[in-house]
Amino acid sequence: MTYFRNVVFIAAVCGLLAGVVMTALQAYATVPLILQAETYEGTEPAHDHGPAPDAGVAVAPSVQSHDHSTHDHGDGWAPADGFERTAFNALANIVTGMGFALVLVALSEFAGGIANWRSGLVWGFAGFAVFTLAPGLGLAPELPAMPAADLFARQVWWIGTAAATAAGLALIAFGRSPVLAILAVALMVAPHIIGAPQPTDYETPVPPDLHHRFIVASTVTNLVFWLVLGAAAGYLRSRFSTAEQGARNSFA
Repeated sequence: MTYFRNVVFIAAVCGLLAGVVMTALQAYATVPLILQAETYEGTEPAHDHGPAPDAGVAVAPSVQSHDHSTHDHGDGWAPADGFERTAFNALANIVTGMGFALVLVALSEFAGGIANWRSGLVWGFAGFAVFTLAPGLGLAPELPAMPAADLFARQVWWIGTAAATAAGLALIAFGRSPVLAILAVALMVAPHIIGAPQPTDYETPVPPDLHHRFIVASTVTNLVFWLVLGAAAGYLRSRFSTAEQGARNSFA
């Protein structure tokens, strides 16, 4: 029971810390871009009717990664701009952080646990690769007023890609076999060969530069989130392990 309690406590503390850090980064890096993109909602994409029309804007769709909570679009209550929106965003980030931390700590225990904060950085980067980097190759973070494929289809592809990437990384790290390494690569590549669901229309009033900056900002904030989560998990687990070892020695 003590072991389970320690795992839950570590996940809770790490999720709280990573969620707060994520909220601060989002307030600086991504929220201003989301607010800017929201001004394009309800507007028509620009068209060039000149003799040499532009090829158009091809925007990669994704699972919803922006926050629609600022505005009331006629489908119910939404938090107001300012403190209320930030508070709900922070709550969502903390709860998400705790969930990811619980998965990270629990899975790492099957491999002997995270020894220290340096090892935690490696596990954190693996989490970033599984849940952000790999799915983002097919479903880039999107802004308001951007087209998107069917939500259910995107969710299925996202989950499948994360699972395949996690399995592939595990085979590479713990398989110790060329055959398993080849299987791992095949698993990680397969979702991208199948391809992520795409919208029928790519036209959007959102400028390509704004979307590009949002992709970069969202990716970087998620990277920091996962590194903080992993490092904190490794640090706290090492402290608990040291304390438990000291307690056992004192009773020996």
